Amino acid sequence: MKNNLSSYEEGNIKHPKKKFEKVVRVPPEGYESSNDFFEDVFMDKDMIWMGQNTNHLHGDIIADAMASCAKAKEYCKYPPPEGFSELKQLILDDLGFKNSDVLLTAGATESLYLCMQALLGPQDNVVMSDPGYLIIGNFANRFAGEVRYVPVYNEECGYKLTPELLRENMDENTKMVVLIDPLNPLGSGYTEEEIKEFAEIAIENDIYLLDDVTYKDFARNHYLAADYAPEQTLTIYSFSKIFGMAGVRIGAVVSTSDIIDVLKNAVVNDLGVNIIAQYGAIAGLKSKSEWEDKIKSITFNNQKLIKEVVDEIDGVFLPVYPSEANMMAIDLSGAGISPKDMSNYLLKRKIFTREGEYTSNLFGDNYLRISYSIPEEQIKVFCEEFPKAVEALRK
Repeated sequence: MKNNLSSYEEGNIKHPKKKFEKVVRVPPEGYESSNDFFEDVFMDKDMIWMGQNTNHLHGDIIADAMASCAKAKEYCKYPPPEGFSELKQLILDDLGFKNSDVLLTAGATESLYLCMQALLGPQDNVVMSDPGYLIIGNFANRFAGEVRYVPVYNEECGYKLTPELLRENMDENTKMVVLIDPLNPLGSGYTEEEIKEFAEIAIENDIYLLDDVTYKDFARNHYLAADYAPEQTLTIYSFSKIFGMAGVRIGAVVSTSDIIDVLKNAVVNDLGVNIIAQYGAIAGLKSKSEWEDKIKSITFNNQKLIKEVVDEIDGVFLPVYPSEANMMAIDLSGAGISPKDMSNYLLKRKIFTREGEYTSNLFGDNYLRISYSIPEEQIKVFCEEFPKAVEALRK
């Protein structure tokens, strides 16, 4: 008996096996872990932040609301476990939804995880694009039998998943299609007709349509899948990007009451979402009309400045322009440059960008992803350094 117990402890307690597979990223040279790298970058206050699609263009409205909450020591109390009703109504108003329910989460990433955990089983498959936000696929892989990545890095499909590609890659076991609209990392967006067709496919085949609209407010025009397939759609809502609140981790999933009830059953965070973040989110939604157009104008101008520089360099190009998000990809393949080498080169010049492998298993060696919801003077630094980097690294 003692020997069996010892064997059990060695094999299962002291050295447990990982339950889920997860892509392990190799940290940059000089770092033991990715966390060490990100902490170093985060603590460098001179770093130009173009690597995480974050928004650095806000004034003080949201910050003041969160500071007021903290100063009043409201954080000493637990918030309502399902969030403030005012915030949930403001989200519905922002989306224009009337007969939907809202589940607040610790960032939109938690919403994505809950959707996969609560709605998928080993007999199911999920269809999504590559490039795309690979974290979604990682979550789906934990609960579905298969994730079908559809290659979309080409001009023929407009650098996005199309209804035709969905039909070609789905079957009777498809349970969910993932739309990232606009698409991280390329910035491609969908027309109203395309969204309508995706909705028709979801209704005809009785599948979930996960509509990740994290970057919708940067787009010139945007159309919500739930307007056409309300019973099938899970709308993923984020405060990290247009609201500039990535660090306080608040988001939501919006769907029918029946679907939200199922997702609530999978919630781990039963004591509620960060109360300071909720105060900031309420202030952001109430004031959105005061600052949204200004932020969009700056980002549109910033990507124009970047395009002017890229267009002058042989061997590099923008697959999608204009981008409908606050990020874009720069294809470096024609210059023979590794995106990782480019990222490391720019990092030494205090510019944080992201190599393509973070958002693509198939095409990550082709492009560098950059975001540009930052002050124009920082964009000008990038525009000065990027051509130098290309010439230094060109093969």
